[in-house]
Amino acid sequence: DHSIVNDGGYNLQITGNTHENSSEPGIVWVMQDSNGNGLPDDTWYELRGSEHSNNRTTRSYAVTYFRQRETGRPVYWTDNEGSTGTIDYLGSFHSQDSYYPLWIDRDYYTLTGTRLESRNYLSPTGSWISPAYDWGYADNNEQDLFRIADAVTPKGEPVEMDFIDFVKVQTGVQGKSGWLGEISTEICSISDYNLIK
Repeated sequence: DHSIVNDGGYNLQITGNTHENSSEPGIVWVMQDSNGNGLPDDTWYELRGSEHSNNRTTRSYAVTYFRQRETGRPVYWTDNEGSTGTIDYLGSFHSQDSYYPLWIDRDYYTLTGTRLESRNYLSPTGSWISPAYDWGYADNNEQDLFRIADAVTPKGEPVEMDFIDFVKVQTGVQGKSGWLGEISTEICSISDYNLIK
């Protein structure tokens, strides 16, 4: 309902449902409505985080998901690096007929973004651990403040933006933790931190 001003400090607050050893990092993207039409059809810029310069971070990562005809089945995927996998169906946690998005009419869809190296592991006690990243990701160990000043181009160059009008968050890893299922960013709220700081 309004533009969020870049004052050089923290401007966005994005809350998730993370808790200790359960990071599901989300990469934050921002856009300015440069053409003034009120639609998110200008250029998206990633807000860099602690893993931005890590050589294990993958830019232009693309994953394609495929619709299953039967209910209660896993969703299969392939990526642009030749890997395949599934989003396992875990009916005891989420019992909807399918995890394939209901609003997508086609039998497949592709998402493109940045992928961080997954850090999750099975501990000796049998618990799945997903350690937090240092900074700059949503749903990541209660780190919920972001700076528009951290916006970068695909080449990693800083972008000067006086304000932003749109925000999106993408899951930052392609991984799963056994019986807990896939690692997927979960967002509770996005707000203009300038209004409350």
